[in-house]
Amino acid sequence: MLSRLGQRSKHTLVRGIPLVSATQSTRLVLSAGLRTKKPMNPNVLLASRRLAHSNAFTPLDTFTRRHVGSGGEEVDIMLKQVGVKNMDELLAKSIPPSIRSSKALAVSKGMTEKELLERLKSIASKNKVYRSYIGTGYTDTVVPNVILRNIMENPAWYTQYTPYQPEIAQGRLESLLNYQTMVSDLTGLPIANASLLDEGTAAAEAMLMTWQAGNRKKNTFIVDINCHPQTIACLKTRAEAFKINVVVTDIFNYNFDEHKKQLCGALIQYPNTHGTVQDYENLTAAIHGAGGQVAVATDLMALALLKAPGEFGADIALGNSQRFGVPLGFGGPHAAFFACKEEHKRRIPGRIVGVSRDAHGKPAFRLALQTREQHIRREKATSNICTAQALLANMSAMYAVYHGPEGIKAIAQRIHNLTQILAEGVRRSGHTISNDGAYFDTLSIKVESAATVCEKALALGINLRTINPQTVSVTLDESVSKKDVSDLISVFAKDDKPINIDDAATILNNGLNAFPSQLKRTSAILQHPIFNSHHSETEMLRYIHHLQNKDLSLVHSMIPLGSCTMKLNATTEMIPVTWPEFANIHPFAPVDQTAGYRIMLDELEKDLEEITGFDAVSLQPNSGAQGEYAGLRCIRAYHESRGEGHRNVCLIPISAHGTNPASAAMAGMNVVIVKCDSEGNLDMADLKEKAEKNKDKLAAVMITYPSTFGMFETGVAEACEVVHKFGGQVYMDGANLNAQIGLTSPGEIGADVCHMNLHKTFCIPHGGGGPGMGPIACKEHLQPFLPGHPLVKTGGQNAIGPISAAPYGSASILPISWAYIKMMGGEGLTHATKMALLNANYMASRLASHYEILFTNENGMCGHEFIVDIRPFGQYGIEAIDVAKRLQDYGFHSPTMSWPVTNTLMIEPTESESKIELDRFCDAMIGIRKEIQQVIDGKLPKKDNMLKSAPHSLEIMMADKWDHPYSRETAAFPVPGLRERKFWPTVSRVDDAYGDRNLMCTCPSPEEYLDQNE
Repeated sequence: MLSRLGQRSKHTLVRGIPLVSATQSTRLVLSAGLRTKKPMNPNVLLASRRLAHSNAFTPLDTFTRRHVGSGGEEVDIMLKQVGVKNMDELLAKSIPPSIRSSKALAVSKGMTEKELLERLKSIASKNKVYRSYIGTGYTDTVVPNVILRNIMENPAWYTQYTPYQPEIAQGRLESLLNYQTMVSDLTGLPIANASLLDEGTAAAEAMLMTWQAGNRKKNTFIVDINCHPQTIACLKTRAEAFKINVVVTDIFNYNFDEHKKQLCGALIQYPNTHGTVQDYENLTAAIHGAGGQVAVATDLMALALLKAPGEFGADIALGNSQRFGVPLGFGGPHAAFFACKEEHKRRIPGRIVGVSRDAHGKPAFRLALQTREQHIRREKATSNICTAQALLANMSAMYAVYHGPEGIKAIAQRIHNLTQILAEGVRRSGHTISNDGAYFDTLSIKVESAATVCEKALALGINLRTINPQTVSVTLDESVSKKDVSDLISVFAKDDKPINIDDAATILNNGLNAFPSQLKRTSAILQHPIFNSHHSETEMLRYIHHLQNKDLSLVHSMIPLGSCTMKLNATTEMIPVTWPEFANIHPFAPVDQTAGYRIMLDELEKDLEEITGFDAVSLQPNSGAQGEYAGLRCIRAYHESRGEGHRNVCLIPISAHGTNPASAAMAGMNVVIVKCDSEGNLDMADLKEKAEKNKDKLAAVMITYPSTFGMFETGVAEACEVVHKFGGQVYMDGANLNAQIGLTSPGEIGADVCHMNLHKTFCIPHGGGGPGMGPIACKEHLQPFLPGHPLVKTGGQNAIGPISAAPYGSASILPISWAYIKMMGGEGLTHATKMALLNANYMASRLASHYEILFTNENGMCGHEFIVDIRPFGQYGIEAIDVAKRLQDYGFHSPTMSWPVTNTLMIEPTESESKIELDRFCDAMIGIRKEIQQVIDGKLPKKDNMLKSAPHSLEIMMADKWDHPYSRETAAFPVPGLRERKFWPTVSRVDDAYGDRNLMCTCPSPEEYLDQNE
């Protein structure tokens, strides 16, 4: 411990040890002295005090040492285990010298946590939080504090991973099933998914579903002109690559019979973008009669009062569930909902939670129909969805649970009543309402001058939406008060004729709704007991924590998922997300109200440009797969600008993640697979052959670096040169960027564009399956094509259409990545990369004598992750899934299972985990290897051992009957530390096949639970 004092310096990193002041070194020495029985050397203590005196003003709340898990002697021990003298030797043996950066990362010096929060508060203060009644799919909401504090701001919820290991994810799976049930109830459709990214991209997914339903032969999709403008733009972007003809028109005047040979479907908005509520039943019948499918973009709150889309014949319903208790957040993150008829259940995009049973017949939740997902379908996919908005879907689900059916209907009715009062006030001021008698919460109002009215509103701190020079619209929400309505009435009142709000409120005396009577909802909503049980805060708090306790997250242990980078999501990074200055801004608010956001976004873009070695950044893509799609669309646009639009071949290594070929297909490219050699490297001979063979059509290559096998391949720069030689562009998948920062970069390696997973490398939490962000960075020649937006100026001068509904994607979580970079600084970021490499190599070295480690380089080194081979145990009945489930008994989430190599485990520790935690996981893997050996030696049967029966739930452990050939203690407490800290799976191994054969995607009734138990 004392050696730390000599190793640490105020200004430099020595041998990979985090930055720390002399004062901090003193405190470490002193704390070490308190823990040791050896007396401290008085000369060392005196020197420490002198150092402390000379550095009295050095702040102590530096961040790098908090983010990085190990330091000092721990680093020395790990380096020794790996077999290198120091960090420099490790890097020399891991990374090809030809791609190493020659200069330090030019990112500003790291701030302390206090400095960071003060600076960001100053930036946030430049945002103006006005009352926004702009609507267009986004409204203010009242986020119940019990949900805000205990889900959105709770690391036990936001640090969870996607629930692919259902035995340790029953809590969030139940909550997501609640979400699906809520959506299914309100839309009147039987199948709902567990959320999509946003309303615009959900509409695009609906369009592709209708196209698929028509066997990809009917290529005309009709869009009502009264859909939200950002939705129409997203549809057009997505349609281009599939050559779908998007016709934007007044849908009531379109002759469907004349075009039925080409018609695949249509999209309508209900209520529409101007607030009008229309009866679509006859229109739906006409579209069906012409052989098309009907998709309805709708509003969950409105559906509490309005007839459900499923009840007037809709095939698909979609929209934004943001107003169910999720902040505006300058456009996101929000959970888009998506529901459809039973016949589309195998086409529905995204994840579906279903009900199955565990090995002992107990009902259990799981992700259903996973063979639909893009990583399985690859280039045959019509969707590249790789994530969802699980955290936000859980918030919306809890909002429905908290308020229940009567509460939701009361909120909806109040919004509608206040809109009627406003309408009466507007009428009394002499204005005409375009959608009078046919609205829910939005009025389109004819005025003499929209500019004058909006200026008057701005003076009161109010934002309205301008439809045209003589029309404005106003959308009300649940946060609106009597004063708010009074202020709005005053905006429309003539100066000499003020309108009394109480007089206007007499309009409610007639007891009628302001929409056609045949559209009033008569069917019940949210009848399941879960929506009728937790309406006090006490009960709600207990329910949230009841579910939370079922789920393993980073608050329990490391989550070593390869290619997922489950690192620390620091509290200081998370705090600003819910500040009103970031959370309560409408995405289409006037530019002068978002100056703080612009400063933060501009700084983040500049830092990401430096980190990636590129010239420009777009922050719009709101997932990694969306980033892939955006980058490839920019490449297509670049080729087209040069008269080479015929270039449509994309080379993709066989080892690539499934989103790569799916994204390429969505961008209109033909995928050609490139082989990998037996050592896991890209087969350069095959790449050269296929690049030359397709030289006239070559558009791009997609490369992941380090590779998906966890190695820094030596031929990556040559691969870039080969593709450029034959006219292609290089797309670098940023999934493994955490191994590059400060040591190399995509730009230096030779790539033209890459995406960055901010939810991996830059600390945005995974949220149990979203949110995420996947911005792209590119070289100067691709900058003109970065994605634009119809309502907010973004992108280049020749921008492709929008990738996301909001101009900056999920903007409100971008402060997390901004804060991470600012607190780490250039030196801290580089040090984190080094430690990620050391941690992975340390673990690989520890496990190498127990398991075969696949794909190391010529020096025996891996990158930031490594693959453990379970295949040799297959002959004894042990598979990777058995090791994955047994790890749950040891208190760990499984590594990435059977990808990129079947029946293997890919482990990525990240820099945030301490040596203690790394050793704990290694000890678990070594313990499991010893258990496997008992099976190999015949001491335990192949079909009844602690791996095959894993995980062991508390219920099974407490059962009267125990007929296994191993003890209960061995099952539950394989290592002593578990007696003090044990995470219990709440169900036994879940039966996947049963769940798919008996698909149930809404909350089962109590009777159905009983039926499953019998």
